[in-house]
Amino acid sequence: MADPVCVSRRAGLAVICRTLVFGAIIAASLYRPAAALETQAQQFILVDAGTGMALAEKNADEPMYPASMSKIMTLYIAFEHLADGRLTMEDAFTVSRKAWRMKGSRMFVEVNTRVTVGELLRGIIVQSGNDASIVLAEGLAGSEAAFADLMNERAAEIGLDDTHFVNATGWPDPEHVTTARDIAELSRRIIMDFPEYYPLFAEKSYTYNGIRQGNRNPLLYRYDGADGLKTGYTQVSGHGLAASAKRGEQRLVLVVNGLEGVNVRAREAERLLDYGFRSFKTYVLFRAGDVVDEFDVWLGETDAVPLVVDSDVTVMMPRKARKEMVVRIVADNPIAAPVEKGDPVARLVVSAPDVETREWPLAAGASVDSLSGFGRIGAAIDALIWGRGG
Repeated sequence: MADPVCVSRRAGLAVICRTLVFGAIIAASLYRPAAALETQAQQFILVDAGTGMALAEKNADEPMYPASMSKIMTLYIAFEHLADGRLTMEDAFTVSRKAWRMKGSRMFVEVNTRVTVGELLRGIIVQSGNDASIVLAEGLAGSEAAFADLMNERAAEIGLDDTHFVNATGWPDPEHVTTARDIAELSRRIIMDFPEYYPLFAEKSYTYNGIRQGNRNPLLYRYDGADGLKTGYTQVSGHGLAASAKRGEQRLVLVVNGLEGVNVRAREAERLLDYGFRSFKTYVLFRAGDVVDEFDVWLGETDAVPLVVDSDVTVMMPRKARKEMVVRIVADNPIAAPVEKGDPVARLVVSAPDVETREWPLAAGASVDSLSGFGRIGAAIDALIWGRGG
């Protein structure tokens, strides 16, 4: 196994280490413990949206009642139906007596009228309408109970292991529970999976049936970069908020719950997001298609092949860890000709103190043919005498 060869290659990177590792990576995978912060919230978690890394948390895996934050899953299922063509914004559903009678926050739909999906989505997102949620659930699944089954099925599929839904609204029920971590992951997924519909969460008001209501998310009116998602409140759950804000390349997702009032909820959310933006930064090391470096090729017509990333290489880390970041190129075996353009041939490994080590595949940026018979003999002789060729 060759010793690591570390050379400065690109501005903005601490170092690129070209290391041949035959068999496996020999770098330890580090998990950065989420920071402990004082907060009045009973449960909270602050997450980097791009990587899913928890930056700070408190009781994030403790069972909690989500209240109207449950509607994020109701919306997720609706967005899936829209995205795959099973549903359109112009489709309309009939308002049942059950939906019309529903208490709590409402869109104020009228019984036996038909309401379009576009109107219902805004009634849920902006007005937090329990009635709108039931109309949508019944329209998609036939009944709210059947829709709750869909919610649970989808929750299991996307890894919300500590969540169980009983209804589409978050109406109090002892068995309707989740965790701050699961709500954060669901929020992150809705942002990443449905960028075409996510802007609905930033709408500050909506008027239906002559009644204008403002979005209940306080951050939309007072926090730079805030653009979603959903508040929640019942007497049992306390005041909660699933929120997201973006500044530059950096997007954070925050979930707080169990707070005593709307003003406390707004202040705590702002403070915790401030901590995240102040203490952490998203670094874009390479863009999709960038040539990261060249790597030696054994018995090839050319001595090296360019290595290319097929997606953006973005890492989130504490600002103070940036100077100690190490970027390495790692291959399981020597790269031997022939090589086809696009072949996966190595990995980019990024590590830093107290940060989880991450990897990205590196593909050959060009094809490299094998040497002819005489060329291979000459290369073998060079390798034996001079130690060249890998």
